[in-house]
Amino acid sequence: MQFRTIMSLLAAASSIGACSTQPLVAEPAIDIQWPGYGLDASNRRFSSLASINRDNVSRLAPAWEFRSGVSATFQATPIVVGGVMYLALPFNHVVALDARNGREIWRYRHERRPDRKMCCGPANRGVAVANGKVFIGTVDARLIALDAKDGRTLWDIDVVGDGATNAEVIASLNEADPLSRGKVTGATGVGINMAPVVHQGKVIVGITGVGYGLHLDGPREDAPLGAVVGVAGRYGRPGFLAAYDVESGKQVWQFDTIPSSGWEGDFVESTPYGVPLKRNTQVERANAAKFADAWRFGGGSAWSTPAVDTERGMLFFGTGNPSPQMDDVSRPGDNLYTVSLVALDVNTGKRRWHYQQVPHDIWGYDVASPPVLFDLDRNGERIPAVGQASKLGWFFVHRRDTGELLLRSDPFVPQDNLFARATPDGVRIHPGVVGGVNWSPAAVDERSGLAYVAALHMPMKYTLHDTPAKGDKPAIRYSVLEPIEEPRWGLLSAIDLRTGKIRWQHRTEQPLVGGVLATAGGLVFMGEGSGDVDAFDAASGKLLWRHRCEAGVNAPPITYSIDGVQYVAVAAGGNQLFGYKQGDYLKVFALR
Repeated sequence: MQFRTIMSLLAAASSIGACSTQPLVAEPAIDIQWPGYGLDASNRRFSSLASINRDNVSRLAPAWEFRSGVSATFQATPIVVGGVMYLALPFNHVVALDARNGREIWRYRHERRPDRKMCCGPANRGVAVANGKVFIGTVDARLIALDAKDGRTLWDIDVVGDGATNAEVIASLNEADPLSRGKVTGATGVGINMAPVVHQGKVIVGITGVGYGLHLDGPREDAPLGAVVGVAGRYGRPGFLAAYDVESGKQVWQFDTIPSSGWEGDFVESTPYGVPLKRNTQVERANAAKFADAWRFGGGSAWSTPAVDTERGMLFFGTGNPSPQMDDVSRPGDNLYTVSLVALDVNTGKRRWHYQQVPHDIWGYDVASPPVLFDLDRNGERIPAVGQASKLGWFFVHRRDTGELLLRSDPFVPQDNLFARATPDGVRIHPGVVGGVNWSPAAVDERSGLAYVAALHMPMKYTLHDTPAKGDKPAIRYSVLEPIEEPRWGLLSAIDLRTGKIRWQHRTEQPLVGGVLATAGGLVFMGEGSGDVDAFDAASGKLLWRHRCEAGVNAPPITYSIDGVQYVAVAAGGNQLFGYKQGDYLKVFALR
């Protein structure tokens, strides 16, 4: 729990290009800060700041750092408002820092409910700041409002009430071969991972963990995910996105990601973009009456911060996989509105349209990366668009008003055996359950018409297991998706939004998870699990600068300007799921 201004250590800064002792390069006197998760309601993560640019980024060096004292998976986007940085720590602690030097102003310490296990690890994607309040959704499914001046709790609501647990299922699976080789974790309990968004007096947030999937831990603490396990049965609950009054916390509206009627859809044979799904819809239809209440266990987590079109009064967000994950025996039909990009009326929560990327998903292809709003030039017409970087390896672009698919990009990661079903011997597929693009936010430069996407290549083996009944133990049917022992890597891609073509790519040694930042200085910033923070030429993809941190950089960078000085900030706390070294650092850089 300390901060440090780094002036005397500049010579030790690890970067491409020599550090300079020249004075700080100044922006215009007006402060340009980072007031929301995606910078603004569009989620574009494109900053107009340009003091740091492709010509001088080699002089970027540490300005200050903050150590929180909480060393764990760290995914938060810092928020900078009024010269104060508000930072969500793992396990939902929150600190307010002086954005000029990292001095701690106040700290909120979150006390989790002892009766509610975390569904999805300790990470939190960030806070929202508005109306003199700091809002955070928690791993134990609470929405909390803090006083922005001193961190006092103003209100604290439980958004779900008591949820189901899965202790018996975990116990059974741990006795089942081959799962006995490792510890099974995960839960059907719910939490909140996304950073909230505030619009016209409403704070909007969604719940996660309702897709009912289990994790098989890796062989050691620094090892990546061992496997994802899907269990046949009637487990889970429907997800939702909801709006709450900023003053009282009272719910204003709720959109259920699984409707109680019509959730079956049309039993489609292929995706809406024409790829066959290899479904046996005849069997599904025959089972529909037997499982008429499957919506009650439906899944559909809301993983990432929505984008808001303030002019049209529309909100856009992505939904997760149906429940139970990877096993479809008890959920015939299309399982609406899971694995979809959904557009709502931001004032009422009513659905305007949805686009289901994978009907009847059995692979875990959640729409996890935040949607991003931009205008698209096409045949002389300026079209309001919404884009989404998918786990499938395509960047989808839709008309904002109607949902019409305008573009599906070329694949930005290798694809093989998409939509293959699990087999007893196992089938190799990629992208797998981790993506493609996982939760990592993309950035869009509307001027150049480029989207920047951080993705990963991690081939998976998809295996079906049937464990027969034994004594008083019932039979268990489950599927396993596990990484294959073969090369895996990350890919940063620049995608032309007019054509869908890949303009350039940069390959990294390790899979990428964390997100990107683009700036008017012609730069793209991102972090790596190795601990590197990188800056690239936005036009060519050339690596221009690198700094090595003490822990994995698996959170999205931001940039802001105070007193005429531009800073770049990013959390460095690693990621347990990917085996990246964990820590408690916030790193802030400026030109020297």
